[in-house]
Amino acid sequence: MKIASIENPVRADWFFEQGLRLDASPYLSGAIEARKRLQALPNTMRLDSVTAGHNGGIYNGPKFIRTYLTDPEHSVPFLGSTDMLEADFSFLPRLRRETADRLRYLKVEPGMSLISCSGTIGRMSYVRPDMASFWSSQDVMKVQANPHRIAPGYLYTFLRSRFGVPMIVASAYGGIIQHIEPNHLVDLPVPRFDSRLEQKIHDLVEGAARLRAASQAALVAATDDFFQSVGLPELIDQRWHDQERDLGFQVTDLGSQSIRALNFSPRARRIVAKLSSVEHRRLGDICEGGLLSRGVRFKRIDSDAEFGVTLVGQRQAFWVTPEGRRVSAGTLPPQVFAEDETILMAARGTLGENEVYCRAAFITGSWLDNAYSEDFLRIVSGTREISGAYLFAFLRSDAAFRVFRSLSTGGKQQDIHEGLRRKVPIPLAPKADRTRISERIRQAYRDRDHADVLENQALALLTHAIEGASA
Repeated sequence: MKIASIENPVRADWFFEQGLRLDASPYLSGAIEARKRLQALPNTMRLDSVTAGHNGGIYNGPKFIRTYLTDPEHSVPFLGSTDMLEADFSFLPRLRRETADRLRYLKVEPGMSLISCSGTIGRMSYVRPDMASFWSSQDVMKVQANPHRIAPGYLYTFLRSRFGVPMIVASAYGGIIQHIEPNHLVDLPVPRFDSRLEQKIHDLVEGAARLRAASQAALVAATDDFFQSVGLPELIDQRWHDQERDLGFQVTDLGSQSIRALNFSPRARRIVAKLSSVEHRRLGDICEGGLLSRGVRFKRIDSDAEFGVTLVGQRQAFWVTPEGRRVSAGTLPPQVFAEDETILMAARGTLGENEVYCRAAFITGSWLDNAYSEDFLRIVSGTREISGAYLFAFLRSDAAFRVFRSLSTGGKQQDIHEGLRRKVPIPLAPKADRTRISERIRQAYRDRDHADVLENQALALLTHAIEGASA
C-alpha cells in the first residue's frame, strides 16, 4: 500500500513505525527519509548514547514561577526559546537568583546544544563561552554531549543540519502550541565518521563560538569607551529602575509638538541634560544629507530561495541568523535595502521592558544582502566626521534606549516622534577616540560575519560526508 504525497510516496509500514500517527508532519517533512538515510550509513549511534549529564544529557525543565529582577547582584541572565537566538545578550531578562539556585540544572554550559521545544520547534543555539552564567527556561531543550564519546561542536552541527532538524520537528505534538520532550529525541540516529573529520567540524563550531563571544565583548567595550571618552561614565550603568519613578512631576516648557507626559519623563530628561552638558550635535543635524526616517511600505511577493532575498522584521534583526520570508527581489523598492553602516532602530511596538521597540541594529557585511521592513527607523550619518559605527556605539546603549522610549507617540502600537527624535543630543568625543570606537564596532561585526562562515563550513563538511557515505 502506498499513499501519494507531493513528492514521494508514504509507505504503510511507516505508520506503524510512527505509532500510527495520522497527522501529516512525520510523513511529509522529510523526517522519515532522513532517518532511513542515516540508518543506512555504516556507523550511527543513538543520541542518548553520546550524551551525559542531568537526565542522561537530554532535558528541559519543569514549569515554574518566574520572578524578574534588574539588580545583577540578585539575578542571573535568563534565556527563553527566542532569547537564545539573540546575537547581543546585553538586553536579556534577569531571573531571580533564589529561583535559579533551586533549578541549578537549568544553568547552561559551554558546548551545549539548545533546542526550542515549545512553540516554534527546532530553533537552535550553541552555548558559547560568555554564556556560562546563563540559565534557560523550560521551553529550551538542553543536549549535553559526552566529550568522551563525541565532540560537542560536531553533535550541534548534526542536530542543526538538514538531516537533524526534520527529525526533531517531526517529533512535535500538540495543537496550537507544539511541544517536544526529551524522550522524543533519545533515539535520533547520529552518524559517525573519522575522528579527524568530526574534530575539524567541532573546531570550526568552537571557533565560531569564540568569535561571537569576542564580538559581544567588543560591543560592550565600545559603548563603555564612548561614555568614558565624552566624560559621562555615569551613563554606562545608570540603574534606570533604581531611580525614582516618573510620578507627580511638573513641566513648564510645553510646546506645540507634544503634551504627552511620557515625552517629558524626568528620568529621561536627566539623561538628555547630561548628554547636552558636553560637546554634542543633534541627531537631526548629523543626519542631514544622510537619512533619518521610517522605511517605505511595499508589496511582498514570495519567492523561491534562489530568486529572492530575506525580508527581515524587527524581532529577527537582533538574532544571530535572521529568519525571514523570501521575497522577490525584482519587485522591491531600493529603500528596503540598507547602505553600509546604516543603523536600524525598531520603531513600532509596545513599551514592554523586554520588547525590541527602540533597540538599535547595525547593518554591515553580509547583512547588507537582506531587505528590511518598513517598521525600522533608518539612521544614516550625513557627515564623514561622525561614522555610523560611532553613532551605533551610543544608540545601542541603555541610556539611548531610555531616551528614545520617552519619545513615543501613538496608541497601542507606539512610534518614535518624528520631531522629537531630531533633537536627541549625540555627544562628540575627540576625533582619535571616535576613530577607535568606530573600529571596535566594525571589528565586532567582522567577527560575527566570520563566525557565520565557520559554522557554514562545518555544516558543509557534515553534509558532504553524509551524502558521500550514502551515495
